[in-house]
Amino acid sequence: MTHPFPDELKFARQQAKDQAAALQALAISETQSLEPGPRAVFCGELVETEPAPEMEPPSGDPAWWSIGEFAAAYRAGSSTPLATVDALLMRIEALQPRLDAFVYLCADDARAAAQSPDLPRGPLYGVPVAIKDVIDVAGMPTTCHSRLRLERVAQADAPVVARLRAAGAIILGKLATHEFAIGGPAFDLPYPPARNPWNTNCHPGGSSSGAGAAVAAGLVPLALGTDTAGSVRNPASACGIVGLKPTRLLLPCDGVVPLAWSLDHVGLLTRSVADAAIGLSVFNPTGRAVKSPRIGYIRHFHTADMPATPEMAAALDRVATALDADECVLPSLNDFALVNRVILQCEGAAYHADELRDRPGSFSRRTRSALQAGLYASAADYLRARRAQAMLSDSVEALFERYDVLLCASSMTPACAIDDDASIDTTYMMQARSVFNLSGHPALAMMAGLSSEGLPLSVQFAARHGDEATLLAVAARWEKAMGGPQRPPI
Repeated sequence: MTHPFPDELKFARQQAKDQAAALQALAISETQSLEPGPRAVFCGELVETEPAPEMEPPSGDPAWWSIGEFAAAYRAGSSTPLATVDALLMRIEALQPRLDAFVYLCADDARAAAQSPDLPRGPLYGVPVAIKDVIDVAGMPTTCHSRLRLERVAQADAPVVARLRAAGAIILGKLATHEFAIGGPAFDLPYPPARNPWNTNCHPGGSSSGAGAAVAAGLVPLALGTDTAGSVRNPASACGIVGLKPTRLLLPCDGVVPLAWSLDHVGLLTRSVADAAIGLSVFNPTGRAVKSPRIGYIRHFHTADMPATPEMAAALDRVATALDADECVLPSLNDFALVNRVILQCEGAAYHADELRDRPGSFSRRTRSALQAGLYASAADYLRARRAQAMLSDSVEALFERYDVLLCASSMTPACAIDDDASIDTTYMMQARSVFNLSGHPALAMMAGLSSEGLPLSVQFAARHGDEATLLAVAARWEKAMGGPQRPPI
């Protein structure tokens, strides 16, 4: 049988061959194992994080309330979970035609949960949330934005969703994603791609694209996404919000459609660092941080390895100056990107192998082009990439012997036009997020300013395994210096 896309297969074979040669050129020691070495321990004095003071009841549009303000409104009796659910559902109805952030809305279930006397009085009591459509929510479709999964309905909540419900969160629905959490914004799928609230002609990042758009536009204050090569932090960067990828497996991946088992993370998207901290507390307490943390600035990622736009580079320098960061060095960002890509392609192609071979036309073009090289990689290529992953992870660990937090680029450019295929092909690959998918360290992306065209610029922070407290503390310092969370003009 003739393959319907022979040119794509030819490209995939050549890509696999080129990547195999590049892997062989890496200086991997003959004694390098598949497992990284010991993880760094905390250095310096640890201090308790002071609990946030109780807030005054908020006024105005609940679309822009923080999680703490929802709690304050409910305590004061000035609002109810049902009132806030109704307000956000009205906002979704108004903005969904422009943003395409949701693929499934469960308005009736959300209203019923909001009125239930059994709604748990946890840290997310009455807080509306939404879930990326690769994560199971009982009774809702998990389509992965793909025609291959349109009939799949989840029988049970993923553990991360169950934890949100147990904390009192109210689920409004499922959010747009790139197909199977890879590829990019595509117009040859059952649902249109989500759009950026700062400029709806632009992409919102991905693959947690609907999550980024929904949080930035005030449709929900918190969303769950997934992150395999930066898919929580990319929409956070493009949409000017906070995207937190915790330490690997701190949030379990059970009930999540996998992309690459060795790299997958579940993460949180919020409008503020404080909201990210509350969201994370549902899964893991973060009460202690390093006092006066030492911050290392990996500047060569965006000046030498993958040059950023002048505006992005200037924004990163401003963050580094504001936080008194010292410049430091890691292996080339291109090495990290290569290794992440090979592992992702091999594991992703293994998961989708039958459909890629038998029904390639059922995928979008972008999904096929992102995965097919994995069909032609050898076992030796995969194992070499896994050994390189351990080697590169050790290099990141070594920096944490000197620094408590690392600062570097997230994206090298602001968001481009959503229908500009050439620019998306180029700029989606220009990022430093996959470094911390390989190493598993917690990482956070957030706004660093605005470009001359009014689009968010971004910065990324990373910390030691398990030290989300210090990561969030440093991010909060920058957020305060920047003047707080920013709203898009939608």
